[in-house]
Amino acid sequence: MYKPQLYSLSDIYSAKDLDGQKVRYEKAAQNFREYFKTNGELRFFSAPGRTEIGGNHTDHNKGKVLAASVNLDIIAVVIPTDDNVITIKSKGFPEDEVNLNSLDINAQEKNTSAALIRGVAKGFSNHNYKIGGFKAYTESNVLKGSGLSSSAAFEVIVGTILSYLYNDGLINPVKIAQIAQYSENVYFGKPSGLMDQMASSVGGFVAIDFKDTESPVIENINVEFSSFNHALCIIDTKGDHADLTAEYSSIPEDMKNIASFFSADCLRQIALQDVLLNITVLRENYGDRAVLRALHFFQENNRVDKLVFALKNKDFNAFLCSIIESGNSSYKFLQNINPTGEIDNQPVAIAINIAEAILARKGACRVHGGGFAGTIQAFVPLDKLKEFKLNIEKILGNDTCHVLEIRNVGGAEVSLA
Repeated sequence: MYKPQLYSLSDIYSAKDLDGQKVRYEKAAQNFREYFKTNGELRFFSAPGRTEIGGNHTDHNKGKVLAASVNLDIIAVVIPTDDNVITIKSKGFPEDEVNLNSLDINAQEKNTSAALIRGVAKGFSNHNYKIGGFKAYTESNVLKGSGLSSSAAFEVIVGTILSYLYNDGLINPVKIAQIAQYSENVYFGKPSGLMDQMASSVGGFVAIDFKDTESPVIENINVEFSSFNHALCIIDTKGDHADLTAEYSSIPEDMKNIASFFSADCLRQIALQDVLLNITVLRENYGDRAVLRALHFFQENNRVDKLVFALKNKDFNAFLCSIIESGNSSYKFLQNINPTGEIDNQPVAIAINIAEAILARKGACRVHGGGFAGTIQAFVPLDKLKEFKLNIEKILGNDTCHVLEIRNVGGAEVSLA
């Protein structure tokens, strides 16, 4: 059984950030009291954003991924209630109110945070976990549309709150992640794999094998990223995710179409050799893009193993080589850099080109997350970091290059004592 833990600020945040984080939590508590007009005992929660390291678009076909939680998070100030209603006021957004007496899908809630709340509560109910009402004020510095998965962090924090308020904190973070994915897929209406929620809920460098999605194999990689003398940068390309759902959906659809030729549900149930031996008929039946995406899947799975091996053996040069290979495969074979048919607006491709030129064969860069818009990821030598950030922002704009840290704690209840 999972053992609950109460984390201090110093467990979660680096020493240089502690004072700022304490002020942040205290300000959120003040905002809670001002908004909800209550003086009850407050509880605090946090769920991090995540960065994908390797395994680009493999999780939805039961593949392997390497991800990590980062030092940007959503925090929540919470009081339990006895009215069976969840009320969440998120800074900068309207209040969401969900009555737990009605957990059916509400079509009018699609693509809203209320749908995510209701979906998480329904997921808990489906697993016979206890649910109940609470009031929460949330504040997030997870960059929206950044590929850091702000929606996953929101789902995870709702699940973590329900776990600690009503289930003694005993629900395994893996199960919270699975419920969060269910909420996003079924209630919110976005097709997504399990990587985002798993990295946010579990925390740290996390290698995940989704061959059995009910019991994924999870391994925390115990490595101090700062020892490699590189910074992790997430660069905002200024691309808009709006109206890209069809692009994202086409990737698992293409892969699963190839699998269906072999009477399989997903690519993990077949082998690379199956595709290669039948490549002519697969091209005729499903088109070249689907075949290329399938080939990416198998090669990317192998790269995840290489990335994990490199981290465990502290071979950062090998790690960087696999990052570059992964990015090239996403560009050429997965084809999630530019929206289909887009000629005049290719921000991800432009950002990758700029980053590669500045790095000058040092470090590594690649598309980050789902692709098509949003962000790219770069591993930048510390002695080039100032130059890299300056030149990126000269071209893409101020505050587009974000220097992050790897966080070792996932969804958590936090003590300010």
